[in-house]
Amino acid sequence: MPSATSTRPEPRNRLRGRVPGLGPAAAPGASGGPFLLLIAVCTAVTAANIYLAAPLLPLIAHDFGTVPAAVTWIASVAQLGYAAGLLFFAPLGDRVNRRPLVAGLSAGTAVALVAAAAAPGTAALAAAVFLAAAATVVPQLLVPLVAERAPADRRARHVAAVIAGLFTGIVAARVVGGLAGQVFGWRWVFAGSAVLTLALGLATALALPSERRTRQGGLFSGLAELPGLLRRSPALWRACLRQAGMFGAWSALWTSLALLLTGPSYGLSTATAGLFGLFGLTASAVAPLAGDLVDRFGAARVVGTAYLLAAVAVPLFWLGGHVLVALFAAAIAVHAALVASHVANQTLALTTTSTPATANTAYVVSGFAGGALASAVAGPAFGHWGWTGVCTVAGLWLLLGWATTLRRG
Repeated sequence: MPSATSTRPEPRNRLRGRVPGLGPAAAPGASGGPFLLLIAVCTAVTAANIYLAAPLLPLIAHDFGTVPAAVTWIASVAQLGYAAGLLFFAPLGDRVNRRPLVAGLSAGTAVALVAAAAAPGTAALAAAVFLAAAATVVPQLLVPLVAERAPADRRARHVAAVIAGLFTGIVAARVVGGLAGQVFGWRWVFAGSAVLTLALGLATALALPSERRTRQGGLFSGLAELPGLLRRSPALWRACLRQAGMFGAWSALWTSLALLLTGPSYGLSTATAGLFGLFGLTASAVAPLAGDLVDRFGAARVVGTAYLLAAVAVPLFWLGGHVLVALFAAAIAVHAALVASHVANQTLALTTTSTPATANTAYVVSGFAGGALASAVAGPAFGHWGWTGVCTVAGLWLLLGWATTLRRG
């Protein structure tokens, strides 16, 4: 079993060869520019649904006659729903035809979003948001397909294009969603997202190649395979842990940033602080470059460089507690590090086993768990030690993500 610190070109060779068990790349029509663009746009719209409630919470609270602090849990419900969807739906990509699966999940998401738009109270809204987030795992069904059908020497670049769409959707949810809510009301934002999700989901499903799956096992047997898959694939195990560390550091900093910006250090309004979400566009710009670097130099080098960049970003964030321009530089650096690490680790996760959808589930759930845990620790850290405590949590998460993968699997 190779050491986590090995610099041999094994990951690079894996990326340039066939995906194990999948056969050669498909015809150009299944991986060409228009097809890839459609998948990237569909990914952006569907990924936005996970974060749609967050910028609308003040409007939701006002409509239901309460304070924003009383409805913040609805945004967490969306995260829980997405985690449930990842565990139960994403592994199905290895077992069923993705065309009807994508169509069905898109329709289910649209119905749940309409229910959210018509919700009479917070309980009904939370239930609808949970179901919408659970069904909106379409991006994690499409990324393995792109990796399967991309030309071997451009696989990481194709994966990066979809990841760029995902980050664009997250930014749109936080920035555009909030602005649209101010103009049209929060209910119309959910309704509009339902229309977009259904239209793009069905269009993508029609464009997908028809598949005949022969893998044995029950409908949700992929979930039971996750522990064994991680034991058998040290490369997947390292990708999961390293992305959990990276995403955890990013989550600790980014979820606590509004507390710093609206606090006594800067005294910005909530709307102005929300504009910091535009730095997320850095991820969309860096993703294609990261994909090219992975194809040329291999995933291991790109992940190592991303960790170094994140290690520089953390002290910049700490300095940003007093110097605003340091926050600008830190925000750009941490988003570049996050997306470069994500492109490299996810491409590696998708190309090391014969069950890419199941492996992708393990990878995404691991990253999500790392982010959720770091965010949960960062809140109390800010309360006890201020912004220095948050930066310390981010630094520790980076250290854990790297150090735990230095030993053999």
